[in-house]
Amino acid sequence: MKFVLTLICTMMLLPAQEKKKDPAPNAIAVYWKILEPKEKEIFLFSYLTQVYDTHQQMIKDMGYSEVTTWYYDNKAELIYGIFDHINQSGMQEYIGWIDEYYRHEEFSGNSFDDALSFAFRFHQAAGETIWEKYENLKFGKIKPEN
Repeated sequence: MKFVLTLICTMMLLPAQEKKKDPAPNAIAVYWKILEPKEKEIFLFSYLTQVYDTHQQMIKDMGYSEVTTWYYDNKAELIYGIFDHINQSGMQEYIGWIDEYYRHEEFSGNSFDDALSFAFRFHQAAGETIWEKYENLKFGKIKPEN
């Protein structure tokens, strides 16, 4: 009887042991990974410019409406922040952080905006190494590099 009870309990636990599905990579993550470094720089600059131009055109066409405010809060604010801190050498640093983000398979299904947000946070974090930057972000000690 104990054997049957053990067998039944084991059978009930099997579905809980199911392997989680791997996240399906999105098109931008796949595309980003196949680009050469110079192409990544062009892609990143084009993406940033497109979001900036779209926001400026929305302001021109619609003024500061709810839609324009939503676009700024959800898309353009990050881009403006990146433009405030980027230069030729900074572009390579952002590319490195985006590469680092997409190097982890669990992030391959996330949007390019998520990768940009990751890159921006780590670019701004104090510290010389990735570990120092991670520790500073983890404990909320984000300080501009100045």
